[in-house]
Amino acid sequence: MAQWERLTQLPDAYKQQLDELYNRDALPMDVRHYLSAWIEKQEWQRAAQDHDFAMALFQVLLENLDIQHSRFVQEESFLLQHNIRRRKQNFQGYLDDPCALANTILWFLKKEKEILQSADLAEQVQLLHVAEEAMETSSQLDIERKIAGLRNEVECMERTMSCLEEQQDEFDFKFQTYKMEGKLIKEKQMQVFQQLINRLDECRKSTLSELNKLLDRTDTLIDILVKKELVEWHRMQQKACIGAPENVCLDQLEKWFTYVAVCLFRVREFLDKLEELVGKVSYQNDPVKSQKPKMQKRAETLLKDLLQSNSTISILMILKYYPWFNIFRLLVKFPELNHSMKVNVCMDREAPQIKGYRRFNVFGTKSKALNMAESQSGGMVADFRHLTLKEQKSGGGGKGINDISLSVTEELHIIHFDTLFEMKGLSIELQASSIPVVIISNSSQQQSACASVLWFNMLSVDTKDVMFFANSPAATWPQFGDMLSWQFLSATKRGLNEAQLEMIAQRLFGKQQTYDTCKVTWSKFSKENTPDTFWAWFDGILVMVKTYLEDLWRDGLIMGFVSKSKEKYLLKKKQRGTFLLRFSESVIGAITFSWVEIDMNGEPDVKTVQPFNKVDLCQIPFQEIIRNFQILEAENIPESPLLYLYPNTPKDEAFGKYYCEKTGSKDINSFCYFFLLVAYILLESKITPKPASYPACCVADERPGWRGSW
Repeated sequence: MAQWERLTQLPDAYKQQLDELYNRDALPMDVRHYLSAWIEKQEWQRAAQDHDFAMALFQVLLENLDIQHSRFVQEESFLLQHNIRRRKQNFQGYLDDPCALANTILWFLKKEKEILQSADLAEQVQLLHVAEEAMETSSQLDIERKIAGLRNEVECMERTMSCLEEQQDEFDFKFQTYKMEGKLIKEKQMQVFQQLINRLDECRKSTLSELNKLLDRTDTLIDILVKKELVEWHRMQQKACIGAPENVCLDQLEKWFTYVAVCLFRVREFLDKLEELVGKVSYQNDPVKSQKPKMQKRAETLLKDLLQSNSTISILMILKYYPWFNIFRLLVKFPELNHSMKVNVCMDREAPQIKGYRRFNVFGTKSKALNMAESQSGGMVADFRHLTLKEQKSGGGGKGINDISLSVTEELHIIHFDTLFEMKGLSIELQASSIPVVIISNSSQQQSACASVLWFNMLSVDTKDVMFFANSPAATWPQFGDMLSWQFLSATKRGLNEAQLEMIAQRLFGKQQTYDTCKVTWSKFSKENTPDTFWAWFDGILVMVKTYLEDLWRDGLIMGFVSKSKEKYLLKKKQRGTFLLRFSESVIGAITFSWVEIDMNGEPDVKTVQPFNKVDLCQIPFQEIIRNFQILEAENIPESPLLYLYPNTPKDEAFGKYYCEKTGSKDINSFCYFFLLVAYILLESKITPKPASYPACCVADERPGWRGSW
């Protein structure tokens, strides 16, 4: 496929890059389009270095433009005739230096290839994500196959045990019959019984061998479930705590854990059955006597490993002193244990020795029974609600205390859960702990606490590291960018695109060719420029969008994260009345818009409105502000400067479905127009009014003494 044809079929984001590329007169887009096949076939690299060859191509280019002009004459396309004739006149400037034209065309073709490579890379990344999902599915299928194999071996073992018991019963019956008849066991008969004993011995050895293989299979499965699947689930839970679109459902894990536990209990039953058979018939060098104790211990060890690792916690990450809750869930499901297992909760069992580190007591119902009815899936859960924390009064200090300074929202606390698993003669103490939580005493600490939760769960894989913020690592930009995008995705169902993330990266690191190696420190994220930290700025935008602008954001109407310089660059190429919406870089939790006007010299000029904050947005919906925004033009006639949402969507087409009913909009129009006139009169008379005299939102223009209003 030709290069130009591929470019025109790219997604909109890359077409926008193409549009920006050809916002130059050096090689107009219409010339590139109409002569695309010829341009791509020429040796521009050679022409850039060979004057005679470049002159030949230059003459052919002019001839092709004449041919194209003739076609437009035949089609009676007056505007296209005019444009192509003007393009030819402009190209005449290269008559003295055709190599410069060749270099120019060569540069454009190179930039086009870069756009195509970028699109191809994005497609490969997408395919990689699909492949990763396929790998995850493959991993699950592998576990399912192993579970099915284990189930088959248990069924085979049940038949083997049945055959062993029948064989032993046959031997026992014959032997006891001869004894009851009082007959002497002659040598020939002894040989018969010896053969039966040998067969029984071989059968017992074979049974023990199969049981060992069954334990080997179980050990392998437990290793996969505990060291891989459960670890991945815990990591996914951490990511889900900070908005990642991960599946943290435990039903599949519960099914796998439960079956492996059932299998191990069956192995214990098989071993008990062997002991029972040995009690009836035994002989010298009986393999059951020598191997059974070791296998019994191994089966119980595997059960303990499985059970002690499969208690999980779903927990609220930021706790206040007043009521909170969390959920303890056991991943093995035995209905007979419903309500019989008690779970106890406590706080900071092993608190770090840090000066000033707070310690808490838990008050309320601290012991709950596992209750299958409280779980939607019927799992075994204990749901702790309405517990209260109370800070201990004992002061810090003393010998051995670390002199480390942590703020209240950098303190990490762990909630611990204990229970006793008792079933079929097996008794195991189980313990589980939560992901570290942040404890606050009032809502003013909420934002800082959120920052701590995000940072910890983004970077830490050790969920017991309560000293994490004593020496917090930095986050790479890919990690950090993903986390920011997840915040919007979880709050509004629409994450951040590459252009929006690039603006944020530029705000943090300045202009860079690539940001992949850049790092964000904890201080830069949440401490520098207090109280207007980076997180305060970003979170203010997030709250504003979620509260007032969610629908507009989800529909992609808000460009949002775009710098002032990029905004001007984008808008100055567009027709009069084109506007875009962006978040304020200087006012926390505010949004503004800018539009294109044409100045007296016929040049595009970008105007910007003062930011709208939550005070404005809670009074009038933002779409109504855009709908009714007007400025006074010639002869004091109000006119809306907002005509096309960037890049070229008519305003009413973009926002129409969000407009209020006509009856309501009349009132809004009257209200807006009244304040517009008030502001204009005040400005014309050069009176400086108090802030309350202005309407809630005004336009900031570069011309001195000028303001408009919606």
